[in-house]
Amino acid sequence: MKTNHIVGGVLLVAGTTIGAGMLALPVVTAFMGLIPSLCLFVFCWIFMLLSALFLVDVNCHTPKESNLITMAEKTIGPFGKIVSWVFYLLLLYALIAAYIAASSPLFISAFSYFTNGKTLAPWMANFCLPVLFGSFIYLGTFGVDIINRFLMAALVTAYVLLVIFLPSHLDSSLLQRVDFSTFMTAMPAVLTAFGYHIIIPTLATYLNHSKKHLVLTVVLGSLIALVINIVWQILVLGVVPLYGEYSLNASWTQGESAVFPLSMIVKNPMIGIGAYFFSFFAIITSFLGVALSLSDFLCDGLKIKKTWEGRLIALLLTFLPPIVFVFTYPRGFIAALEYAGAFVAILLVFIPSAMAWKIYRSVLAKMLLLLVMLFSFVVVGVNVWLQFSS
Repeated sequence: MKTNHIVGGVLLVAGTTIGAGMLALPVVTAFMGLIPSLCLFVFCWIFMLLSALFLVDVNCHTPKESNLITMAEKTIGPFGKIVSWVFYLLLLYALIAAYIAASSPLFISAFSYFTNGKTLAPWMANFCLPVLFGSFIYLGTFGVDIINRFLMAALVTAYVLLVIFLPSHLDSSLLQRVDFSTFMTAMPAVLTAFGYHIIIPTLATYLNHSKKHLVLTVVLGSLIALVINIVWQILVLGVVPLYGEYSLNASWTQGESAVFPLSMIVKNPMIGIGAYFFSFFAIITSFLGVALSLSDFLCDGLKIKKTWEGRLIALLLTFLPPIVFVFTYPRGFIAALEYAGAFVAILLVFIPSAMAWKIYRSVLAKMLLLLVMLFSFVVVGVNVWLQFSS
């Protein structure tokens, strides 16, 4: 196994995790404050890591080149296959819709900057992300890996700019809020932000189905994402107030990420540039991982041959439904992440646990699986309650 592929795998896991969901975390967890939100981050990361490791084990016990649908059919049966089909499509379409919605204002700003104030129509901006970066999905894992390395380097650079310049603007009083009452209601969105599991079947092929290397890439990639999320949370909650014209509450109401109020409050041009590029590259890296996974999934599930015509059909099936969603829901960014919470709990937590139940034999392993399944039911219940009470 080439170290080059392992590094690429770690970056793909981290890149898939660090995306639009990360940009929304300070918004959806703002009302609870720093300490409760960090507890929630670690709590969700642990459960998502456990379910990811279950998925790795199942992948290693099923035929090579198996996607999630094949694994579910081999372990749970036809019912598992149908459930996986439905929730896989719902989740990935919701995530891609969130990335498109979150990227549109960034493309509009970039267009205005490079054309001396000319305006890009919002409906046109919704097509920018899939049109400009869909070609890399067409090239498959190798193409995505190559561009993802450059994007991750740019993402880290922008992140370092924020880490260097933002601490001087921190207001410690903003970090003292402690309110655990919204712990449960914020859980679905946080869980969604740590959902990198969809890339695992694709990574298994890329890493020659080496379980050791799969576990290594999943643990390291998700841990890197956790640390970056924690630092981002501290910086945003310590700079952007909860209420006011440019606040986290205003962003939540309008369905925006935390980047806009951050850039409006801090006038330092370096922070504005860093915030813009950080959000831009975070969205693209996550978009690439999710779109690649969905494209491979559709090819596997619909038996689409990977000819140029087949890949083109897979791309159209990957991008058209999310674009329709974005045009349908004005609050597309936050709305998509809110809906995604239940899908994540079922597809990325419950289904891997149910599949692993078929291959695990020890009592302790079974008890751990039951605990993770129970957690998934709680998240689904909370998400359903949120949708009906809103």
